[in-house]
Amino acid sequence: MNFCSHCGAPVRLTIPAGDDRLRYLCERCGTIHYQNPRIVAGTLPLVDDRVLLCRRAIAPRQGYWTLPAGFMENGETTEQAARRETLEEACAELAELSLYTLIDLPHIHQVYMIFLGRLAGDFSPGPESHEVRLFEEAEIPWEALAFPTIERTLKHYFDDRCRELPPGAVRYALHVGSFERWQAPARPD
Repeated sequence: MNFCSHCGAPVRLTIPAGDDRLRYLCERCGTIHYQNPRIVAGTLPLVDDRVLLCRRAIAPRQGYWTLPAGFMENGETTEQAARRETLEEACAELAELSLYTLIDLPHIHQVYMIFLGRLAGDFSPGPESHEVRLFEEAEIPWEALAFPTIERTLKHYFDDRCRELPPGAVRYALHVGSFERWQAPARPD
């Protein structure tokens, strides 16, 4: 950030009085510009034992497979954002959503929130997807997944699905984790 969005004056990176983190501060009007993590909301859409994946038509990671997900907009809940992203990327609607994975990526200032849900009808590629398809576990293109958050979410799902549970136990409990660093692998041939 170079200039204040309130008055247009140059800003400097400093620790404001009473704070403990570097912030952009406008010396002219005194505005402190807070920069906070961005929420990525998405879904793990299911039909029986199959998972819906989208092959990305946009950067980053164009051509790789992902779950329908994207940045939350102001004025919507995380569940609304997840439903909107699923509709935009896979032209699909979901029933019975429940938060399934919460993954922090502090090095890129993001938090992923993926909801588990059942597909409620048809699906087709939206403008951000080249292709959408249902995959059984053995068909998942593991080497061509776009992001580690997607791989981790899918692994949790397939592990949970196969677990033997005592009576009354919850099969799909919330998984919380983080990635400190991640480097995108080279594109597979």
